[in-house]
Amino acid sequence: MTTNDIGVAVIGAGMAGKAHAAAYRSAPTVYDTTLPPVRLVSIADVYEPLAESTARRFGFTRHDTSWQAIVDADDINVVSVVVANALHREIVEALLAAGKHVLCEKPLSDTLDDARAMVAAADAADTVARIGLTYRRSPGLAFIHELTQSGALGNILNVSGSYWTEYACNPESPISWRYKGPNGSGALADVGSHLTYLAEFVGGAQFTSVRGGTLSTVIPTRPKPLGAVVGHEGGAVSDEREPVENDDVAAFSGLLANGATATLQVSRVAAGHPNSLSIEVFGDKGAASFDFRHPGEIQLYLAGESPATAGYRTVILGPQQPYWKGGLAMDAQGVGVGQNDGFVFQARAFLEEVAGIPEADSLPRNADFADGLRNMLLLDAVAQSAAAGGATVEVSRETAGAR
Repeated sequence: MTTNDIGVAVIGAGMAGKAHAAAYRSAPTVYDTTLPPVRLVSIADVYEPLAESTARRFGFTRHDTSWQAIVDADDINVVSVVVANALHREIVEALLAAGKHVLCEKPLSDTLDDARAMVAAADAADTVARIGLTYRRSPGLAFIHELTQSGALGNILNVSGSYWTEYACNPESPISWRYKGPNGSGALADVGSHLTYLAEFVGGAQFTSVRGGTLSTVIPTRPKPLGAVVGHEGGAVSDEREPVENDDVAAFSGLLANGATATLQVSRVAAGHPNSLSIEVFGDKGAASFDFRHPGEIQLYLAGESPATAGYRTVILGPQQPYWKGGLAMDAQGVGVGQNDGFVFQARAFLEEVAGIPEADSLPRNADFADGLRNMLLLDAVAQSAAAGGATVEVSRETAGAR
C-alpha cells in the first residue's frame, strides 16, 4: 500500500506514549530511504493537560481528549495505541474499521478472546496492524538472533533470561490498572511479554510447553490515588487501600520446538533494578549474552579456542550490526544505543511498511497481531502451570506467528 503523505497520531500520552511520539518525530531522519512527508497530527489522552503538553513537546499539531476523535479524523492515517490493555480491543477495532494503520503496544489485550477478535479484525483490514514488541529492534538482540539463525552458535541447547524492574517496589505507590486483572496479567504480562518473546526470538524456536510456573503477589494492597496516575509515577494517595489482583513476580521453565530448554524470571519489585533485561543463549558451538544495562555490546563465545584462552569476549556494537548504520545521528562503533532508539527503529519500519517501502535491512518486519496472540497464549500457559502447582502445560498452537 502506498500513500502520498502520512498523518500520525498517538492515543495515550503517558510514559510509553511519549516514547512513540518522540519516535515518530525522529523516524523520518534515520536511514537513507525516503519516506513520504510525515505529519505529526495529534496526541490523544483523557487527561487533557497531559495530552496538551505532550503534543506541544513533541511537535504535534493538536491534542484530543478522546480516542474517538482520532478514529473520526480524516487527516490521520497511522495511530499508535498506548493505553491500558483492557482498552485495546475497542480502540483498535474502531481504528481498523476506519481504515487506519495501527501500532498497538504489548500485550495485545488483557484477554485471549479480545486478542483473537483483534487478530480477526487485522486479518479483515486492508491496512497494516502491528504490535510494539520493541526489543526485537535492539541491535544487540537482533545480532544474537542473526547468530542463532546462521548456525554460528550451533544447535541451541538452553536459553536463560530475566527482566527485573522496581517500579512497584514501594508498597505506598498508588493502585492503577497495572495491578488489576487475573494472575498472569501483572509482571508476567507487562515485562514478561517482552522476555518470553525474546527467548523465542534469540532461541530460534517457539515454546511448545512450559512447566514450573510460579506467580507471586508480594505486596497485597496499595493506596488509592488522589489524582491521575501517569505511567510508573507516584503521587498523592488516600488512606483507603485496594487489593492487588495480579502477580508481582513470575518464573517458569519450558521447552522450545528445537529441543532447547529455557528458564525465565520477571519481577516488578526487584529493588535496585530500574530496567534490567538480560538474556543468554547457549549452543553446542558457542554462546551469546545481552544485558540491556549495557545495550551497546554483547558477550560472545565461539568454540574452537584453546582451553587456556577460551571464554566470553565483549563485542562492541557498531555499523556491522542490525539497525546501527544510518539509524543513529552518529553511527560509529561504540557511540552507544538505548531503548529510545529501539522505538525510533520500530516507528521507521512501521512507517516504511505503511508507505510500501522495502525495509532497509534483511530482518523481519515488526511483530504482527498473530505474534501478539501467540505471545499471550504462551503467557496463559504459564498462568495455567502456576494454577496447577507447576504442572507441565502445552502451549496452544492455534496461531503460528512468524519469527
